[in-house]
Amino acid sequence: MLPHGDAGPDALVRRVVTAEKFCADRGMTARFQIAPGACPQGLDAILAERGYRRESPMSLRAAPAARVAQTPSGSLRIRWDDQPTTAWFDVWNAVHGQGGDPAAEWEMLERVNAPSAYACAMVAGGVVAVARAVADTGWAGLFGMATLPRARGKGAARSVLAALAEWAGGHQADHMYLQVESDNVPALRLYERTGFSEVCGYHYRSAE
Repeated sequence: MLPHGDAGPDALVRRVVTAEKFCADRGMTARFQIAPGACPQGLDAILAERGYRRESPMSLRAAPAARVAQTPSGSLRIRWDDQPTTAWFDVWNAVHGQGGDPAAEWEMLERVNAPSAYACAMVAGGVVAVARAVADTGWAGLFGMATLPRARGKGAARSVLAALAEWAGGHQADHMYLQVESDNVPALRLYERTGFSEVCGYHYRSAE
């Protein structure tokens, strides 16, 4: 993403070309995040004119932790740890994994130094839904929400959200935020029911 600024169209094009060369020299495809208030005005239109594909529309949402904690969550048992466990990761990977080597994801999780909670919803001793929260400066970010197909629609995700909201409140994080695909209708319904409202939408532009 290019820094925000008041550069005119010609200057913006030059900056895009510089970014494209930087990526090409490293064997990467140029990709820009287009977010309101963070990108130079006109960048999205310039990228569209250069043939960049619009993809991955996202919604940034926020909610008071106390509101999320009040979510009716059924009787599922919730366990959480302050580090990722194999059981937690296996469920996340079953839903979101791409079939490759999971080592990079493990390494990313292990680099998180802020207070964290890895929540698991349990059924008959097995993990059926997971998510994690990271607390920082009064906010808790929610990441990695995943529910196994056999447990969907049964309150597992709601139970995980409510538990992580309680955890957030205990770590001086009064508000929560998350990012969700704008076309993920079941997830949007879940988050709306649990108190999350949209702060802004954003998307990406990738070179063809």
